[in-house]
Amino acid sequence: MEAINTLFLVSGFLLALSILASRLSSIMGVPLLLIFLALGMLAGEEGLLGLEFDDYSLAFVIGHLALAMILLDGGLRTRLKTFRVGFKPALTLATLGVFITSGLVGLIATWIFDLSLIEGFLVGAIVGSTDAAAVFSMLSGRGVNLNERVGATLEIESGTNDPMAIFLTVMLVELLVGDIGGPLETLGFLLMQFGLGLVIGLGGGWLSAKLLRWLDLAPGLYAMLALGLGFSVFGLTSVFGGSGFLAIYLAGLMIGNQPGRHLNFILPVHDGLAWLSQIGLFLVLGLLVTPSELWEYALPASLVALALIFVARPLAVLITIKPFFKFRWRETFFIAWVGLRGAVPIVLAIFPLIGGVENASLYFNVAFAVVLMSLLIQGGSLTLVARWLRVEVPIGVTPNRRGPLGILPENDYEMFVYEVENKDLEEVPIRLLRFPSGALISALFRNHAMLHPKGSTRLHEGDVICVIGRTEDLPALNRLFNGDSKLKQERAFFGTFTLDGSALMQDVAQAYGLTLSPGEQDMTLEEFVSLRVGGHPVVGDDVDWHGIHWVVSEMEGGKITRVGLRLY
Repeated sequence: MEAINTLFLVSGFLLALSILASRLSSIMGVPLLLIFLALGMLAGEEGLLGLEFDDYSLAFVIGHLALAMILLDGGLRTRLKTFRVGFKPALTLATLGVFITSGLVGLIATWIFDLSLIEGFLVGAIVGSTDAAAVFSMLSGRGVNLNERVGATLEIESGTNDPMAIFLTVMLVELLVGDIGGPLETLGFLLMQFGLGLVIGLGGGWLSAKLLRWLDLAPGLYAMLALGLGFSVFGLTSVFGGSGFLAIYLAGLMIGNQPGRHLNFILPVHDGLAWLSQIGLFLVLGLLVTPSELWEYALPASLVALALIFVARPLAVLITIKPFFKFRWRETFFIAWVGLRGAVPIVLAIFPLIGGVENASLYFNVAFAVVLMSLLIQGGSLTLVARWLRVEVPIGVTPNRRGPLGILPENDYEMFVYEVENKDLEEVPIRLLRFPSGALISALFRNHAMLHPKGSTRLHEGDVICVIGRTEDLPALNRLFNGDSKLKQERAFFGTFTLDGSALMQDVAQAYGLTLSPGEQDMTLEEFVSLRVGGHPVVGDDVDWHGIHWVVSEMEGGKITRVGLRLY
């Protein structure tokens, strides 16, 4: 009984302390996952609490459960439309990119640690893949709004590159202990990892999505059922020899892109579960490491980490991305920089320990040092590098709060809550607002008192407005309530003037005194910008033409609808 009480006390204290310490991430700019790792190390056997934890098998199980939960949540929040611009480059990075990165790091590790070639390649395989927990956490938690092409590529890559890393790690471990099969068996293992992960993930996810949409459950049960179905897909895939990690990510993708009221109950709960998984996973991994032993490998492991960050990852991205896809140089450099390593390399480093590989502690400590360096250098500079390379797009106004009304089974009406910050709306009567035709104001709060709005009611700065509408009304509502600071940011980025994407280029050229080539005379502005971008344009793409930056400011269904004109 005393052990159970101690477990509750310590785990509850560490969980609460991790959440409270997360404030340091926003105040000091320290990567959040690095804080969780540091707290785990402080609680460990050489830390302040002196907790002894060396059960690698238990840590392996916890790592799988936590990573599965994180990938499920990541899939739930990934929109299928992002695959339009990000799938092909992400899949290339997740396969060939991981292979090249692992090979380069392996050669460097062989030289630094004086290992055999196979042992060096095992080091490379362990640290060769980016980490979904790190990428999802950094991109969503650092206030960085990347353009769709870059953000989608990074998210899809981190969610799909585990099969290649697991394949390389398992193959090299088996080679070192003498259990490796023939070439056909090895190739079959790789194909099973990707093939079964793809088929069972998509199929199980589609069935799960249909079931969740069809059932009528208590609100709290939808999230639990989604979790149970996701774990079932993970387990079924793994039993048959496929990649459970790829399968559960794809299952989440299918569930998250099936419209219905069930998503309103699933997403908030899974957000909390993903955070709990990240905190628990990194605390356990921090407990597992022995700082004095890590210190012995600090210098050579740091050299491996620096080689990974500044040599292997950039070369792999340049080789796999630049020749085949229409990425700009600054986008390519940013993707190369955000090769974040996190929990996955540390979990993979447990394979040699469980498999009985000689000098297995080297792989674990090197992986841990690489993760620390990656989170510190790449994670800590992510915001600055994104702004320096200009891969961000401005974040416009969004509702302070929103929630479904539960009236319709799909495409339900929602309540959007806005605070009036736009000074242009001061003293403007409600009847003069350019509201979407399907939206209306249901309530207005001023000085903590609710007013019954009428057409003649004039708005004041600081008013809180409750609007009933649908998701498709959000762009117009967000533009309406855009505050002055947001408007200035958007105008600085997109330009003061915007043109319709359907405008004819000959009319645009005549209005601005520009010269067109014969093939451009009959184009629309949308076609012209798309051609210059190289296909698959995204918001934030700009074309420098005749000293004017033509910036894509709005899109709908893959088509450019508005283009801004920026004169610098």
